[in-house]
Amino acid sequence: MNRALKRFLIYGLLILAVLLIIGYRAGWFSAEQDTHATPGSNNNQILPVSVYIIKPGGLTDHIVASGTVLANEEVILSAEVAGRITSIDFIEGSTVQKGSVLVTINDAELLAQLEKVKYNQKLAEDREQRSKSLLAKEAISQEEYDRALTDLNTVKAEASLLMAQLEKAKISAPFTGTIGLRQVSEGAFVTPGQRIATLTQIQPVKIEFSVPERFAQSVAKGAKVKFTMEGTGQIFEAEVYAVEPSIDPTTRSMTVRAMYPNRKLELRPGSFARIEFELNHIDNALQVPAQSVIPELGGYKVYMYKNGMAEAASINVGIRTSEMVQVTEGLNAGDTVITSGILQLRSGLPVTISNLSE
Repeated sequence: MNRALKRFLIYGLLILAVLLIIGYRAGWFSAEQDTHATPGSNNNQILPVSVYIIKPGGLTDHIVASGTVLANEEVILSAEVAGRITSIDFIEGSTVQKGSVLVTINDAELLAQLEKVKYNQKLAEDREQRSKSLLAKEAISQEEYDRALTDLNTVKAEASLLMAQLEKAKISAPFTGTIGLRQVSEGAFVTPGQRIATLTQIQPVKIEFSVPERFAQSVAKGAKVKFTMEGTGQIFEAEVYAVEPSIDPTTRSMTVRAMYPNRKLELRPGSFARIEFELNHIDNALQVPAQSVIPELGGYKVYMYKNGMAEAASINVGIRTSEMVQVTEGLNAGDTVITSGILQLRSGLPVTISNLSE
């Protein structure tokens, strides 16, 4: 073998080796792929699904909101005049009646001034009577009688002023309720506006909550509201008695207040309440489970079970709850809607029923 042939064979072997390496890396010589797809990747594999058969039924549209329990009436009792407390006539945590005197501030000076004014008033009344008699006999002028009458009226005004000041020295209950913890002691000197205690009326109580602007027309006086309290499974019912006439421009919501009798005093002001408010009820609504409804551009769709295949259907929806959605167009009673495997579905996919939802 001559040198040229050897060189040719060597170069040929090198080129073949390079081609083999390139082909191996590029997958030219990988094992022939199986024409049968592996389980789970076969486009024609039958997918087990759960279904729901549509039937008319009652559907209630409601909203859930957070609310707060408020006292029916609540006021901070405070002093109107400065002075020393001479008497505290209530027991903390007790029920007090409207008009009962709760605290008395030293009024000895005012009482003395009132006593003096009463004597002056008696004198002025006698003087006015004498002047009136003399005026009838034309023994004095009209001016002299008017002066006597003015003196009498002035003394009466002074007496009324002192009576008003004496009223301010006594702190009375403006309504029947439960009085809280007192913040002062007998003998303490108080100033105007200083807090004495809090008087609260908790029978009944108010339930305050807000509803979104779009539901404003659905809330009216007299509507029933159900609510639950933290830590208890009991369901309470209150009645709407007032609605804020305007919408809050910040939250775009409307404030609503309902009244609960609270006869057993089970609710406390300031507590959290979970409100469920019924907006609308339809007796014979076509409805499907919420998980079966798929949002899409311009509307919604569901997948129906027909002759062993999945078939997409566009629908229009109405009211909805956390579990069900009303279908207003696109489906009929008796249709079978697929409720599971939604992400794997497409029209024409073979499916088999594994579970029937009620």
